[in-house]
Amino acid sequence: MESELLIFSGNANRELANKICQYLDVPIGTALIGRFSDGETRIEIESNVRGRDVFIIQPTCRPANENIMELLIMIDALRRASAQRITAVIPYYGYSRQERKSTPRTPITAKLIADLLVSAGVNRILTIELHTGAIQGFFNLPVDHLYSKPVFVEHFAKMKLDNPIIVSPDAGGVERARAVAKVLGCGLAIVDKRRDRPGDSQVMNLIGDVRDKTAILFDDICDTAGSLTSAAAVLRENGALKVYAAATHGVLSGPAINRLNDSCIEKLFITDTIPLTEEASKCSKIEVLSVSELLGKAIRRIHNSDSISNLFI
Repeated sequence: MESELLIFSGNANRELANKICQYLDVPIGTALIGRFSDGETRIEIESNVRGRDVFIIQPTCRPANENIMELLIMIDALRRASAQRITAVIPYYGYSRQERKSTPRTPITAKLIADLLVSAGVNRILTIELHTGAIQGFFNLPVDHLYSKPVFVEHFAKMKLDNPIIVSPDAGGVERARAVAKVLGCGLAIVDKRRDRPGDSQVMNLIGDVRDKTAILFDDICDTAGSLTSAAAVLRENGALKVYAAATHGVLSGPAINRLNDSCIEKLFITDTIPLTEEASKCSKIEVLSVSELLGKAIRRIHNSDSISNLFI
């Protein structure tokens, strides 16, 4: 396997790429990734990729525009260098929150990014916890959509929480939260909220009984932390003993860290799909769980043409 598999990484999350390569016991491909004097992205693939099965690890997180351009240019360079197959490993798929026209005269950026990736020459996509599963249909090529549930479930099981209950912070995340609750064998509650504009939400109702229970808020993205912190306050008001939170993608922008520090959330568990900012890395309430093994298993099975369906849980 190692003789034909080659892994490259952009600058978005080098640490995660190194962990994946360490798990697979393969060296990371060498490439020059820099900037021209005017700020344009400069890419030069230095490893021989002719006839190779190539994987590029690059989440399209902050700075999103730069990381997306790096990914697109790397795909183009690899295609022109005669790589046999190019798989874009995008742990965090940026621009995914505009996946439909919710109001008039708005773009569908998730589809736009998909079109750009296909036009650049990618052959396959591997990603984790899309904002909505329907984004897979924006690609006319194979998309392997993994879920972070196994990583979180394993961690929660080790914590041996007293009388846990999984809580969805909004109606849209009920299916995700229910899947975790089912594996842990615990109850489910739902926070009903209204969102007037991005980053601004108001809790309206709590569906379910959290009294004398340890609540775990489970979401896909934690951006400004407004939804999670306001939901946590409601859970405590309704009798929850402790409140934890978990989110696959720790965007953590704007007032997120201040909100977390001031909240009743005991711990926020996130994965390393997005590297922490310097401010976030100093926050004692944040704990990072790695998805490197999950992605490594998927990469190995894709390369060997093995089934990865048991990872889609």
